[in-house]
Amino acid sequence: MAIPDRYQGLLCIGDPHLASRNPGFRKDEYPTAILGKLRWALEYAGTEKLLPVLLGDLFHWPRDNANWLLTEVLNLFAGREILSVTGNHDTTERNLREDDSLAVIAASGRVRLVDQTGPWSGRIAGRPVVIGGSTWSDKLPDGYTEAGEDALVIWIAHHNIGFPGAGEDWLRPRALPGIDILINGHIHRPMEDVKKGNTHWINPGNISRVQRADAVREARPAVLRLDIQESDWTVTRVEVPFADFEEVFHLELANDMTPVDSSAFVQGLETLRQLKTEGGVGLLEFLDRNLSKFDDDVAEEIRSLAKEVCVDEQQ
Repeated sequence: MAIPDRYQGLLCIGDPHLASRNPGFRKDEYPTAILGKLRWALEYAGTEKLLPVLLGDLFHWPRDNANWLLTEVLNLFAGREILSVTGNHDTTERNLREDDSLAVIAASGRVRLVDQTGPWSGRIAGRPVVIGGSTWSDKLPDGYTEAGEDALVIWIAHHNIGFPGAGEDWLRPRALPGIDILINGHIHRPMEDVKKGNTHWINPGNISRVQRADAVREARPAVLRLDIQESDWTVTRVEVPFADFEEVFHLELANDMTPVDSSAFVQGLETLRQLKTEGGVGLLEFLDRNLSKFDDDVAEEIRSLAKEVCVDEQQ
């Protein structure tokens, strides 16, 4: 009696950007919110018999993540098979170092980095499948010739790819002989699928709203479900539970919040202090808008001090 395959497809999870402190203008409990989304996705994958695949940027900052967060990730990943590639936010330098947080998780055996170990291979829904990947700093392969003719070959990327509506000078989709599907992380919004030759290029977007921007207001975080059949495959975007934009982000400072004297300037700084945005993003925006009203020497000194503080916050 044949043993049924463990998986019926993949669940691709874009750029979680886990962090133990709030990035940017997030005002909610960001660490808890994103861990919750990742937990939901992994439980959904388990229920639906889907192999979880992370598309890079598991972490928002490559190092200095609190030990409690690493422990939460280790516990969450325990007992699961999870594939991933290395994203640009996962590395302090060009290549992954042993003191980067992602390297700690990989060393524990809780996640397999296919850009480091080589492609995963197995049977999914009765079909041989190969899943390879490229780290953000490496070139994509020109093709793949090591799989059998009946195998479905999937490549995971984390690159600036020029999908329709993306950057014109980015890497353009092209035919990659032997690779059936390329699934990209890094670009946080869903992009229009592209087919070049026999290669389907897909960018599903991510599960985390990290930055406060107009595009984010309309974002609906989702994962990509890839169901595999013996001679075909289909993809479906599945929304992840999320809160309204206004619950998640501090609102922008009003455009008329422009101090006309030093006391008003100090009052504006006090408003920013109450926001307590991570990395001083609100402070830098405020200074850019208002320092022109001060003498050049004073403005430069304020800006220099602010940059020192913000650099310390981001490290």
